[in-house]
Amino acid sequence: MYGDTGLGKTVAVEQALHLLPGRVPVWRAVVGVGPGLPQVRAALCEALGLPSGSLTHRAGPADQALVEALAEPGVLFLDDAQRLSPPVLDYLRQLWDSPGCAAALVLCGAGSERALARAAAMRSRVLTWHQVSRLDPEDVPRTLGLFHPVWEDADPAGLVRADEQTARGNFRTWAKITSHVCAARGRDPGAGVDRDAIDQACARLGPYS
Repeated sequence: MYGDTGLGKTVAVEQALHLLPGRVPVWRAVVGVGPGLPQVRAALCEALGLPSGSLTHRAGPADQALVEALAEPGVLFLDDAQRLSPPVLDYLRQLWDSPGCAAALVLCGAGSERALARAAAMRSRVLTWHQVSRLDPEDVPRTLGLFHPVWEDADPAGLVRADEQTARGNFRTWAKITSHVCAARGRDPGAGVDRDAIDQACARLGPYS
């Protein structure tokens, strides 16, 4: 899953994972900036519920434990995959190349496609690429209505106008606008989401929206 910053990649993946049957385990691995193999190994162990503390500095046993854990059908979600170096991506490839691996790996991040381009062996094993683009103006009202109930009764024309002038199809910007609108309604529960309410929320975003 790739695309520019703030377009809703993580939200889209999380929503898709939420729709999986409850019997399918989902593991989420969190990595820092420029992680080395030990840090990624520890993150994977933690995500899979393995004793990362005792395994982090024992590469062989840790890798074997990961291989055994990944033999269970499930989905491992690794966000910010653009932070991964070619050696780290090749390490992931080796884990998923292990005989008996039954888990799916979802990589997500702005620039993750460029990171994978530098790891040819891993890139060649990607089954599906999905690019997230900016919201089309005509899709904004329906998408926001699905995202948060505060938008269900909002004027579609007002939302399209705010998108053209402020959000410009950026889902993260709409998440901020949503937060400001909800805060305003919390102070005045009877207030509707009209043009003025949307304009006031947009005005709070500052120069770097």
